[in-house]
Amino acid sequence: MKLRYFLASSAVLFALTKGQSQQPATSIQLQEQAVLQKEQSLSNSIVKNIPFENIGPSVMSGRIVDIAVNPEMPSEFYAGYASGGLWYTNNNGTTFTPVMDNAPTQNVGEVTVDWKSGTIWVGTGENNASRSSYAGIGLLKSTDKGATWQNMGLIDSHHIGRILINPSNPDEVVVGALGHLYSDNEERGVYKTADGGKTWKKTLFIDNKTGIIDIDNDPTNFNLMYASAWQKDRKAWNFEGAGAGSGIYKSTDGGDTWQQLTNFPSGDGVGRIGIAVYDENTVYAVHDSQFRREGEGKKSSSNKLEKDDFKTMSKEALLALDDKKLDDYLKRNGFQEKYRAANVKSMVRQGDVQPVDLATYLETANTQMFDTPVVGAEVYRSNDGGATWKKTHKGYIDDLYYSYGYYFGEINVNPSDAQDIYIYGVPIVKSKDGGKTFTSINAPNVHSDHHALWINPKNEKHLINGNDGGINISYDDGASWIKANDPSVGQFYFIQVDNEEPYNIYGGLQDNGVWVAPSTTQESRGWLQSGQYPWESIMGGDGMQVQVDSRDANIVYTGFQFGNYFRINRETGENKRFDIKHTLGEKPYRFNWQTPILLSSHNQDILYLGGNKLMRSMDQGDSWTAISPDLTHGGKPGNVAYGTLTSVSESPFQFGLIYTGSDDGKISVTKNSGSDWQVISNTLPKDLWVSRVVASEHKKERVYATLNGYRWDDFATYIYVSDNYGQTWKNISAGIPMSPVNVIIEDPVKENIIYVGTDNGAYVSMNGGESYNAFAKAVSDKTTAPLPAVAVHDMKIQKKANHLLLGTHGRSIYRADLAPIQQVNTGANAQIFDIASVRSSGRWGNSWSGWSEPNEPNVAINYYTSNAGKFAMVIKDAEGKEVQRAALLPSAGLNVFNYDLSITEKGKKILEKANSSLDIQKAKNGKYYLPKGVYTVSLDGGGGNSNAAQTTLEIK
Repeated sequence: MKLRYFLASSAVLFALTKGQSQQPATSIQLQEQAVLQKEQSLSNSIVKNIPFENIGPSVMSGRIVDIAVNPEMPSEFYAGYASGGLWYTNNNGTTFTPVMDNAPTQNVGEVTVDWKSGTIWVGTGENNASRSSYAGIGLLKSTDKGATWQNMGLIDSHHIGRILINPSNPDEVVVGALGHLYSDNEERGVYKTADGGKTWKKTLFIDNKTGIIDIDNDPTNFNLMYASAWQKDRKAWNFEGAGAGSGIYKSTDGGDTWQQLTNFPSGDGVGRIGIAVYDENTVYAVHDSQFRREGEGKKSSSNKLEKDDFKTMSKEALLALDDKKLDDYLKRNGFQEKYRAANVKSMVRQGDVQPVDLATYLETANTQMFDTPVVGAEVYRSNDGGATWKKTHKGYIDDLYYSYGYYFGEINVNPSDAQDIYIYGVPIVKSKDGGKTFTSINAPNVHSDHHALWINPKNEKHLINGNDGGINISYDDGASWIKANDPSVGQFYFIQVDNEEPYNIYGGLQDNGVWVAPSTTQESRGWLQSGQYPWESIMGGDGMQVQVDSRDANIVYTGFQFGNYFRINRETGENKRFDIKHTLGEKPYRFNWQTPILLSSHNQDILYLGGNKLMRSMDQGDSWTAISPDLTHGGKPGNVAYGTLTSVSESPFQFGLIYTGSDDGKISVTKNSGSDWQVISNTLPKDLWVSRVVASEHKKERVYATLNGYRWDDFATYIYVSDNYGQTWKNISAGIPMSPVNVIIEDPVKENIIYVGTDNGAYVSMNGGESYNAFAKAVSDKTTAPLPAVAVHDMKIQKKANHLLLGTHGRSIYRADLAPIQQVNTGANAQIFDIASVRSSGRWGNSWSGWSEPNEPNVAINYYTSNAGKFAMVIKDAEGKEVQRAALLPSAGLNVFNYDLSITEKGKKILEKANSSLDIQKAKNGKYYLPKGVYTVSLDGGGGNSNAAQTTLEIK
């Protein structure tokens, strides 16, 4: 995809002043330049042909944000995944094909299709304001079903709420732009084009904090439309999902002008609003009301003590409490054994503890969110075109939004029945009486978090639903559902491998738990026949980090968000939850959404866990001790856990040489197991999220650090290395197209090889960070495609297998062989790398049935050429006679030739003549194959240079 701006000097993108403060949001010019630089890096990369195999998993699918269905043929539709791209099906979700892999982003917020012409519009940048709602690059348009994409502007909007196409004039398009997620900006509001996106006019702008989350029009009159504005302010430490800028606007001229509707709720408590227009008079709105509930805080009729009782209790009142009643509260709420009525009262008398501490002792990031007494979801209806609004129901719609209304906020009305509406959150619910009452239509095979719904205008019982677990389809109005989980679109936060043979792969996913499978697992629909899917779920919630005991792979440490971790024995089923509590009277520990854990490589009984302090267990998690002071800048007031550790690394050279990084930019080191700590980040950019701090495996004094500015809308690339325990740092980010960095790892074989994962792809440096090459090729089901520009959250290397695994946040897991990268000599003209021996099989070229595909062997021959051109791969027998030749057109760099082990008919005769006992039979597919023996494989560079490089291939 080409953008209409010049490419700036990379020095502008990556120059960092020593000790500089955090920079403002990345400019539109730099965003556009980064796209062009990524294209250039892919073109020039010497590793662009290294194939990465997608190994799944797919069964849990991933977060859908929108669906676009062909109303004339509902088996044909597009599914937009939040960070997994756009996928197409024309067989009702039986299979899906990705159609955005060649686009510069996989981050989707909205999908709209003009089915008459086949034109696809994708609003990039997810419209749900969650922790991993990645920014986009504006509007993408395709007129050839996704074969090519053109950027149509609004790049600095970052997140697109809705796109409407005039059915009578497809060049007329109205767009709702949300704007930046973490910063103020001007490119937000309603935009309209009359020339297919060549030019845009902003027709509605509220302010630089308020964007448009939803637009809907009268099905029979495109000129009549409604838009919902949403004021929000997300920071790493706080999220305000409501504001006075939120509200509903109406247009009667196709979005050219707008008028605010004043009879809808207004004020600072107005949150996200979803719109559904039935006709010119009837309009529904679902509102995530952040106003406080009336009457909340009234004392329960129960005689038992509750947490809120202690928030206002005096010292004297606590001391007067009956000991049995106080003990009941302490035991019922899981206070440690040392905290019982007698000693708690003694601590209060001495002034060590205040009554309020008995409430805050129970507070976590989760409880603070779920305890917020807001109104939550409420449904309004207008019967006069928005002039007046009335709530459709009495009381509250509980257990739908909790405190996550910003994540949902959509409503749908049956095109054939104005009384038939659907709203969705956790779970999806329907009403058949215009919103007076609701019933759930969730099911055991339907994920509980919902974001999209399509109602068939010709069959009201036919629904297509998009949720955090992908696509579900119903033909009985939600009584039962089909699950369409074909794509590998898992959103991994973290992956892990063990040392078993075959090794196992573990991973924690966004809202889909923690899973594990053997590395030999093949993604296949055969599991539907066998009843056994090879990936196993071992933890629910939002899956987080995983550590595996190297002595016994049955012992697994993992958990879910905000520091909820467990020790699992997969063999016995034992499940031990960690009890990590601050001392009563102290401030509660703070735990990040993705709390870091680490098993010590020096002793597998020792486990580290990062809160705002570093915790250590010497007994596999049975007991815990804080071995540090607060290693953050102390947190900030807000409703999101902040001032927390995000990364922990211990040197393999020395027990107790430990590094930590925090979400507020602080990196610390101890060389004596926590007795002393030193801050080593004072010369680095300030306030940025430390995505990784990594102690080197090759040099004791070496440490790497990556910083991530995503939560400031700062997309610069921050990578550093130190060779003196962090006393001084060297910037090694130059050469990577601008994108926030999530992970860095070292190659275990070659000291100067490092791998980096960003929000937009994966890279390797073969010279210690002086320059980088982009990985660019993916393989799946014998097909090749671009490695999509997806967020790479984690990387792991399995040393025995020499595999690099990429844990992506949107496209599951990719795997590649590292041997060519480790063995390449870029100073050579050509190389062929060692080929593993192959065992001969009578199945080659044959099949068990004439109805099945023949078995096609394949041997990947990795080779390197310093220049592109015409080459040939030549196979010769022991006497040097040619039995097969394949023409090649490699690019400069590492390449792969997939050899099917076949020989020519002339080659067959040569081999049979050399060995009279051979009788090489033609296989059913018409090919002859190499018999047992040792063969020479050479790279023919032409011009008489017939042995530019060579190796051997043994058929056993």
